[in-house]
Amino acid sequence: DGTWRIKAGAQVRVRLTMVAESQRTHVALVDPLPAGLEILNPSLATSADEPEDPDVDQQGGDIWWPWYPTWFDHQNQRDDRAEAFATFLAAGTYDYSYVATATTPGSFVTPPTRAEEIYAPETFGRAATDRVVIA
Repeated sequence: DGTWRIKAGAQVRVRLTMVAESQRTHVALVDPLPAGLEILNPSLATSADEPEDPDVDQQGGDIWWPWYPTWFDHQNQRDDRAEAFATFLAAGTYDYSYVATATTPGSFVTPPTRAEEIYAPETFGRAATDRVVIA
């Protein structure tokens, strides 16, 4: 029914899949967080280490091209959203994930994830809106 139920204090891995039907340039993938979740940012000195992803081969990693370990060039993990940016994307399917902690009990609306070409905003896509219940 579009509702995700999470236990307060639990860590959840958010997985996003983006499909580029043709070559794209300067792409932004933006995933707004519902209130009640906080991104675990392992690049901060005071954050815990991100748990290993059981769906990714830890030896080879999630390799897009042999010389670049991810499809995105840069990512931002902000307090209200996760962002990934790519200068060039070939046609294909791309995965992005991050870990968030359920910090506040309640029922929250999850704004839709969106992807767009930054300099051609008429080329975009967005996901559905979901609900998150933290108890």
